[in-house]
Amino acid sequence: MNTSNTLSLPLYRLAHGRTGDKGNRSNISVIAYHPLLWPVIEAQVTAERVAAHFAARSPSNVARHVLPRLQALNFVIDDVLEGGVNSALNLDTHGKALAFDLLLLDIDLPADLLVHCKGPQES
Repeated sequence: MNTSNTLSLPLYRLAHGRTGDKGNRSNISVIAYHPLLWPVIEAQVTAERVAAHFAARSPSNVARHVLPRLQALNFVIDDVLEGGVNSALNLDTHGKALAFDLLLLDIDLPADLLVHCKGPQES
């Protein structure tokens, strides 16, 4: 979709995130920095894209919960923590880095919304 009026940016320029866990389930929230960025995030950060992004971890299910009043999405991702804290040999058994990993997802942003993003304004 990237056209001359559209920029491709990592999601972290549009939103911040937070990760939690319970057993082998990760819970990732994505929260828009600005209300005008919310519709772009809501449209492009789908359960299918999140599942594809974490495909190497073989999630069994990705559920997306839309929280429009908070301009946030919450993803519950099953079976991505190698069994969870008590089972995994992974150094990040809680999956705290998964939020930033998700924030690396590329987003197509209308160029006129760049002023609402965080970080350098050059594209």
